[in-house]
Amino acid sequence: MRGGSAIRLIAAFLAGLFWAQIASAQSLELVGSFTWSEAVEGFGGFSSIEVSGNGTSFLATTDKGLFGEGVFVRRRGRIVGVDNAKFRPILDTDGAPLISYRTDAEGLAVLGERDIFVSFEGQHVIRRFTAFDGPSEVLKMPNWVRNLQANSALEALAIDKDGVIYTMPERSGRLDRPFPVWRNRQGVWDSKLTISRSNGFLVVGADFGPDGRLYVLERFFNGVSAFATRIRSFEVGAEALSDEKVLLSTTTGTHDNLEGMSVWQNDAGNIRVTLISDDNFRFLQRTEFVEYRLIP
Repeated sequence: MRGGSAIRLIAAFLAGLFWAQIASAQSLELVGSFTWSEAVEGFGGFSSIEVSGNGTSFLATTDKGLFGEGVFVRRRGRIVGVDNAKFRPILDTDGAPLISYRTDAEGLAVLGERDIFVSFEGQHVIRRFTAFDGPSEVLKMPNWVRNLQANSALEALAIDKDGVIYTMPERSGRLDRPFPVWRNRQGVWDSKLTISRSNGFLVVGADFGPDGRLYVLERFFNGVSAFATRIRSFEVGAEALSDEKVLLSTTTGTHDNLEGMSVWQNDAGNIRVTLISDDNFRFLQRTEFVEYRLIP
């Protein structure tokens, strides 16, 4: 076989392999968005969300130390409103509302019917609740949390089906340093896992999907007023995260400041990703629910 023919055959093979991979790659398709507002003191600053298994209701947390819950009003599968919205203060271990820098709730994960976990970035802790109107228990944290940057601490929180807790900081400390993923198995922490850092995106949320994969929500801020969003998913192993898939990467300004994410499955068996934005309590921003569906 002549050299030129061989090169063309190899090029054709590689091109076919490339397009086959593209065709089989997963992605997220926009379902819709809805701007939410309530005449409640302290409304806004939402940084996390957990959606019920069939997408009917949600629980969320705010930077001002509130739990918020509500029932989605849907039309043809899209969110068009929120009914029965309720807000309660997040409580300390003694049952009193959190105050000062302790209120900055960032990550949220729910295990089963009762266990609610919330991570914080002001005070570098994770709190466990058996009811969101009850007192909290502070989990024992590893020594390395003392070295986390201020206002960039335990930003993301997720729990797998076995009850293993995963948490990530918003920043890794250097532009070329991967984000650490800390894992808690029955009270014992390890730091074996990492997620690569690239293109200015910072970790702001995480959740395990019904497919068992770890979904990670990232945000890029252009320094003026616009945000971009990226969502990646990973297979979780004992020693590493693998099979990275970039499911979504938006241009700046596509959505508001999306910080909370919940991955769930509808009655038809399709995976959906529901996101909520943090308006930073600024009138130029908004609290926005954004929903995507996973395309196999």
